[in-house]
Amino acid sequence: MLSKAESLSLLTLSIACLGVLANTFNGEGEPLIASLAFSGIAFSFTYCLIQWLGQTFIHAGLKGRDMSKVRKPEIPEAMGGVGAVVYLLILIFFIPFPFYKDIVAATSGGGSRDVTVSHELLASGRVLHRFPHSKLASYLSALMSLQSVVILGIADDLFDIRWRHKLFIPAVASIPMLVVYFVDYGVTNVVVPLQLEHYFGTLIDLGWIYYAYMAAVAIFCPNSINILAGINGIEVSQSLVIAVLLLVNDGLSLHSAPAVPYPHPATDPHLFSVYLLLPFIAVSVALWWHNWYPAKVFVGDTYCYFAGMVFAIVGILGHFSKTLLLTFIPQILNFLYSAPQLVRIIPCPRHRLPHFNSRTGLMEPSVTTWHQPPGKVLTGVLKALASLPVPLLAIKQDDQGNVVSSTNLTLLNLWLVWFGPQREDRLAMGVIGSQACIGVIALYTRHKLALLVFREDNRQ
Repeated sequence: MLSKAESLSLLTLSIACLGVLANTFNGEGEPLIASLAFSGIAFSFTYCLIQWLGQTFIHAGLKGRDMSKVRKPEIPEAMGGVGAVVYLLILIFFIPFPFYKDIVAATSGGGSRDVTVSHELLASGRVLHRFPHSKLASYLSALMSLQSVVILGIADDLFDIRWRHKLFIPAVASIPMLVVYFVDYGVTNVVVPLQLEHYFGTLIDLGWIYYAYMAAVAIFCPNSINILAGINGIEVSQSLVIAVLLLVNDGLSLHSAPAVPYPHPATDPHLFSVYLLLPFIAVSVALWWHNWYPAKVFVGDTYCYFAGMVFAIVGILGHFSKTLLLTFIPQILNFLYSAPQLVRIIPCPRHRLPHFNSRTGLMEPSVTTWHQPPGKVLTGVLKALASLPVPLLAIKQDDQGNVVSSTNLTLLNLWLVWFGPQREDRLAMGVIGSQACIGVIALYTRHKLALLVFREDNRQ
């Protein structure tokens, strides 16, 4: 239950945010200020609901044991669904604010509240055609995709869908977004780097391949967060780092884009991204508060799907999917590193999270056991990787030199191979710190060095 201090703080925050929302109607809606206010409300509601619904989830069987603790406490599971539902409701309530000025302009004569437009003029569409239907369609398609992935994520948490079946869940959820992209935008050209323009020209039209690429991004983002998981706080922390990096990217792009004589074409997509990211960060902070070491709740697969789909949507509909992938470099490396186990070249247990040593209280690399020794070629590869100056795995051999076990191929286990056993929170901080550093370097490269590769920056 909430303490008195928590109750008072959250109530004060909510009332202040409601006051800010009410004040926005005195101007032109002020969508950015409204988004910040809604984000404060989202944080308050998510924080409260997690506290209130914890025991309800346990009684309903949505619970799990924290295997990385000595006493292995039983805590609520799938709490990411709570944050996702609050986020969806906030986005629904937020719908009028980005379009408030357009609604007024379309219904009261060019934005003047004192001008009355005749019924005949409205019926003829001479004013209503000015409403930005394409922007509204993008927003609603994003909402539909998020609702779809949350429903499918909750189904996964309830029924524990197998990996080979749930891998394509995000692709199904991305259909509304891709349809709206096709109808309202439809651009499938990619800019060719300067060094290759002599061979391919300045643009290449990828056609249907570009839609396959966007569907692949929608599949990769949720599943890559789900793969890099297994210790307290890691899923929410990596999502928060990515969200903050994307928000910084939006800020840099909005700051650099010229505003006169007309708004730059990149302005609206980046504002769209900001409107989706601010409440996402709010609900994620509330979840992180309860999921960080020692965790009081588990976020479940629903949160991984939900977070990944938010990123896929802002990257695709915000038209910066390549920049999005720069913030996912650790997840990309983790996927590539995990691939030999995912395709069963190396035995892959159901759970590959690091092993908790109850005697020392530290996390150690978990291992997969070879019930039959690998072939000569694979044995040579494993031994070579283990003997590198910076080893990529650790192996154990029997007296005959056969490999009998090797560490599971995840970034978390690799970190422990490099730096030795660590406490769970130290491991999480190390991995998340590396994600933040790589992301900052990637954004610097994107915004400062892009003109070395491309003829022009789309912000200019």
